[in-house]
Amino acid sequence: MAITSNVTPAPAPLKQTLASAYIDFTSGANDWAQQYLPDLMEQEAEIFGDRTISGFLSMIGAEEAMTSDQVIWSEQGRLHLSYAAAYDHTGGAAEQLVTVSADADGQSLSGSKHGVRKGDMVLIASSTATYTGYVDSTPGDLTFTVDWYKTGPAADIAACKVLVFGSEYAKGQVGRTGANKPGFKSYSNNPIIIKDKYEISGSDASQIGWVEVSGEEGQTGYLWYLKAEGDTRARFTDYLEMTMVEAQTATSDLTDYQSSTAVLGGTQGLFEAITTRGNESTGITGVNAATDLAEFDLILAEFDKNGAIEENMMFLNRSTSLAIDDMLASMNSYGAGGTSYGVFDNDSDMALNLGFSGFRRGSYDFYKSDWKYLNDQSTRGLINDINTVGAIRGVFVPAGVSSVYDQTLGRNLKRPFLHVRYRASQTDDRRLKTWVTGSVGAITSDLDAMEVNYLSERCLVVQGANNFMLLN
Repeated sequence: MAITSNVTPAPAPLKQTLASAYIDFTSGANDWAQQYLPDLMEQEAEIFGDRTISGFLSMIGAEEAMTSDQVIWSEQGRLHLSYAAAYDHTGGAAEQLVTVSADADGQSLSGSKHGVRKGDMVLIASSTATYTGYVDSTPGDLTFTVDWYKTGPAADIAACKVLVFGSEYAKGQVGRTGANKPGFKSYSNNPIIIKDKYEISGSDASQIGWVEVSGEEGQTGYLWYLKAEGDTRARFTDYLEMTMVEAQTATSDLTDYQSSTAVLGGTQGLFEAITTRGNESTGITGVNAATDLAEFDLILAEFDKNGAIEENMMFLNRSTSLAIDDMLASMNSYGAGGTSYGVFDNDSDMALNLGFSGFRRGSYDFYKSDWKYLNDQSTRGLINDINTVGAIRGVFVPAGVSSVYDQTLGRNLKRPFLHVRYRASQTDDRRLKTWVTGSVGAITSDLDAMEVNYLSERCLVVQGANNFMLLN
């Protein structure tokens, strides 16, 4: 350690480590020298690896420009007619009244009409039996009467399902008395403006640091502000993706902190879209961690009810990913001792593969990938640690494209199920804007500083959310 003294240093005739020959670097009075110079390790240690989490959307989605404040798209309705209903057994009469309440997706029919017509053949199922009937009349927007081909229910059914499977007419009769129009569902989302800024004074920008820095944005060298600006840019890039994943629409208007008249409405992110229009593992009876085949089979059954997209990507946190690896390994009858786990021709000189990148079950292919966003302690990993009950453990995303009608362009287009729309025109591209102001470098004002501004305006389009699933 350094020899310090608070006395005036005096030269010595010999090279000796005398207290009087050195000036204290820390006492304040004579801060000029130190007995031993520090051993400088010039390179900054990267103790967190790659700190960025973006890449999820770019891996499975796409980006497209838009010019409006809103994007509207339409999705196909179901082709066949099926409803949730209630059956009224009115004293054993031949014609029994059925009142429908919701469509096959659970959407209420209040204020609209059912598509069941006179002459239809229907199946009406309770929890204990299924009956085949013939629709005789449609007295109301949500009701119809049915005659039974054989024997009908002997009592009221509070909750039943109705399926139209055909029609029957006698010889020489006229055709249908009404027509059903194809149904579709229209959805919309609004882009939001995302901003950030980095600032450094002119004096600090001219200071050369003594630590060699590097960063995820390619910044290297000995100038600290280059490192800080690059980190700000990397963090903003992550914010662009995190916003598209986590954002929610506001149930009531929020006021911008800068103006009492500026209204913020939010935007629908991935998690909210799946929660609102898609599937959640907590909503499937029998599915807990989705880490055994029985639970996966229940998930497959849920997919069968919807689009039945064959290929799906699983983006998982670490614990769920490892649990699925263990589940798949347990299917190998020779893996009791763990010796043929993953790669089934291991030898003593081979590194054992203890993981799986995907599997096929039924008619579905699942490709597994770790999602750093759900693991990192500075992102969702932190939230999952404290809120384990409502933790998000992963998401199932269908691969491929879907065909939708774009009301802005006025035609059907094939797009990825997940893609980002950003504001852009020939005048201004707001996908990711960056500009520098101040008097450092390019002089744009008399501010003795450099300000680097970042801006984007975008929203997420989740098409066919019924094919997505959130593991929670």
